[in-house]
Amino acid sequence: MTRRLPITVAAWVLATPNTPVAAQPDLHRTELHDLRVVTVAEGLEAPWAIAFLPDGEILVTERAGRLRVIRGGRLLPDPVPGVPEVVARGQGGLLDVVAHPDFATNRTIYLSYSKPTPDHRWGTTAVVRGIYDGDGFAPIGEVFEAASRGRGHYGSRLAFDLDGYLYITVGDRQVTPRAGGDLRSHPAQKLSDHHGVVVRLHDDGRVPADNPFVGRDGTLPEIWSYGHRNSQGLAVHPESGAIWLTEHGPQGGDEVNVAHAGANYGWPVIGYGVNYGSGTRIHDSSHAPGMEQPLHYWTPSIGTSGLAFYTGNKFPEWRGNLLAGGLVGQRIDRLEIEDGRVVASETILAGAGRVRDVRQGPDGLIYVALDARSGPSIVRLEPAR
Repeated sequence: MTRRLPITVAAWVLATPNTPVAAQPDLHRTELHDLRVVTVAEGLEAPWAIAFLPDGEILVTERAGRLRVIRGGRLLPDPVPGVPEVVARGQGGLLDVVAHPDFATNRTIYLSYSKPTPDHRWGTTAVVRGIYDGDGFAPIGEVFEAASRGRGHYGSRLAFDLDGYLYITVGDRQVTPRAGGDLRSHPAQKLSDHHGVVVRLHDDGRVPADNPFVGRDGTLPEIWSYGHRNSQGLAVHPESGAIWLTEHGPQGGDEVNVAHAGANYGWPVIGYGVNYGSGTRIHDSSHAPGMEQPLHYWTPSIGTSGLAFYTGNKFPEWRGNLLAGGLVGQRIDRLEIEDGRVVASETILAGAGRVRDVRQGPDGLIYVALDARSGPSIVRLEPAR
């Protein structure tokens, strides 16, 4: 397939006002760049994801089930009609949003959400695509519905790689590892359902013929990698095209991984966390043959969510770095990458609120979805001059 090019910065900047909503930003000092936090939009309810469109609009999902639009620097008062029904309780709701690589010509966006089961007791991770015309969302059809259900850990991050394949994360649905039992019997270690997996599809939901488990009996061919817990950060390396993700550990052991075809990431057999509250042991060990080691992990957990590679020119010393958000940590960490390895890290934003999403805008600034006590908002990080 053809290598996709990013939305041009020039087209987006021309359509985006230079004046922020908030006139008095906060100053934060970091090792390489000082930055200011500037409010872009307020009055949101639990914002979950951000997507940029080539005409300058910003789409924002609210977990309660609303798709919102920031247009001309202003949050429109009414949500976008046509969004499917969601299970908006617990960790469920309307979750990620991404634009098709050819959005400028096909106007297609993708939404991940917790789809109600027939009895409405549970939800499952689903992805729908549809046409967004600026006024409404018209579904074309569902491209994915997970064979899993539970009260949380939906995963739900979406990303298109450089060749136009769609990747979807699905969490382990909070299936508890059996104390003293066979951890390899946990559904995240199986290939017959969608607990704790990364899925790879064509843009219309078809399974690529070169997926690692195609043709293998007893497996789901759309699975790309497995043994994950709950991946809520997903980013494509801008040069190699590798699929990077961050996933929640339990109490400790949040991880950074690269999702390789057919690889097993070990949950819950191996890991670096412990049981909530009691601190008792979960894993057999931290290493096992045939199971991948994380490139980086956090102990204690930061509640990883939102992930982006920085490639812009507003923070030149950060080019090529990975920006990882944290919910419980209320922070953004900057990870330096060399030869596919994490070699250093720094917290560049702390205490602003629960960081749900981190995205680089086409203007080279960093946009963040915050769920803060002072009020949920979309903010951007700008260089302090």
